[in-house]
Amino acid sequence: MTEQDEKPPFLYVVVCAAGIAADVGKLITAAQEREWHVGVIATPLAMDGFFDTAAVEAQTGRPIRSAWRRPGDPRPFPEPDAVVVAPATFNTVNKWAAGIADTLALGTLCEVSGLGVPIAVLPCVADALAAHPAYQESLIRLRGMGVRFGFPYAGADGEEFGWERALDLLD
Repeated sequence: MTEQDEKPPFLYVVVCAAGIAADVGKLITAAQEREWHVGVIATPLAMDGFFDTAAVEAQTGRPIRSAWRRPGDPRPFPEPDAVVVAPATFNTVNKWAAGIADTLALGTLCEVSGLGVPIAVLPCVADALAAHPAYQESLIRLRGMGVRFGFPYAGADGEEFGWERALDLLD
């Protein structure tokens, strides 16, 4: 067994600004139960009160990344073995599909897409936005790149987000 084989798998969790993001700890717990080590990358808006950043940092044992590191700064996370985007918003899905990398989260998604890293996405998009032609085209483009999508979540009463579904998509 090589040293690489002995390293536990590392999962990047990309968190976008949606109300359901408050429960991202459920995904982290499920991933850790499956023996993943987890690092969280959040969109700048998600960092503005959409989830408990201190609790997530305590749970992962790592800082949340939201901004680019400076040249010469060490990489705070190892390279990912897989990526989960949850919740994935309309804005993030469309920008990612268009190749716009104006935040660390989007830049990371654009980069790992080109590396063949498995990516699972749990969209959190209202039905009216999901019907937009640009969004539909983005889904087609991302699926064509090998990105795996769970069923969309629109936030209807009684609807469960199902965080662990993202991990099932990676299997």
